[in-house]
Amino acid sequence: MKDIGFNNIAIIGVGLIGSSFALSLRKHGFEGTITGIGRNRDNLIMAKKLSIISNWTSSHESGVEDADLILLASPVDKFKGIIEKIQPNIKRGAIVTDVGSVKADIVSSLEPLMPKEVFFVGSHPIAGKETSGISAASEDLFHNTKCIITPGPNTDREALKKVRRLWEALGSETVVMSPEEHDFIFAAVSHLPHVVAYSLVNSIMEMDSNILNFGGKGLKDMTRIALSSPDLWQGICSFNRENLLKSLRYFSTSITKITDFIEASDWEGLQKEFRKGQKARKTLESS
Repeated sequence: MKDIGFNNIAIIGVGLIGSSFALSLRKHGFEGTITGIGRNRDNLIMAKKLSIISNWTSSHESGVEDADLILLASPVDKFKGIIEKIQPNIKRGAIVTDVGSVKADIVSSLEPLMPKEVFFVGSHPIAGKETSGISAASEDLFHNTKCIITPGPNTDREALKKVRRLWEALGSETVVMSPEEHDFIFAAVSHLPHVVAYSLVNSIMEMDSNILNFGGKGLKDMTRIALSSPDLWQGICSFNRENLLKSLRYFSTSITKITDFIEASDWEGLQKEFRKGQKARKTLESS
């Protein structure tokens, strides 16, 4: 691994993303110390046993004391409380970053909490699985993916460069955009699909709880992300409420249009709507 400027890295939240981050660091030649921090002792012990982390602690304060880089990989609604707890223990010159999928509220709330000469840089790797925990972790999770970097108006430029260089060293293509643009985009392409997946399964269950098992591969593909953590996604929805509501209204309008076509037996209109969706979907194959 080329020099990324960090020797001691603390990961707060050793789940799928946090563990994959540690594994990817090791795969790419990182020889420094990786400290895992969390509340689940058994999980941390397992991560150490599997050599995912160098050491572990349940104390956020002591775990970050020597860290050059602190990665927040816990649910986003925990970030502010964590930073308030560890503020006095973060050393000067350290960088704090995260893997949260909402950004505007996170950046605006965390930047002012940074101690003197400590820098926060928001980041969001576009990688994950519907399953969670260290058993699902992968050293290649970030390979050939995008990582969105979201500097705020006060983000230190050198810290920004170091965080970009870090994610690129793990195989990600970095894209820089404002926190507000990020939240608008991902309300549509990530948060909305998760809400729809949960809703689709629930609607089938409400029609008849005995018919879900007849669903085939198509239904499984469409609803795979409904296996994701409800606690995690409740937090994401609350942090990106307004953007998500806008996306849901667009989706509701689209569903109403299709309903109207079917009610009117307007099969030509329905086919045009399907073709429009098919054409748009094909663009994903090249992205």
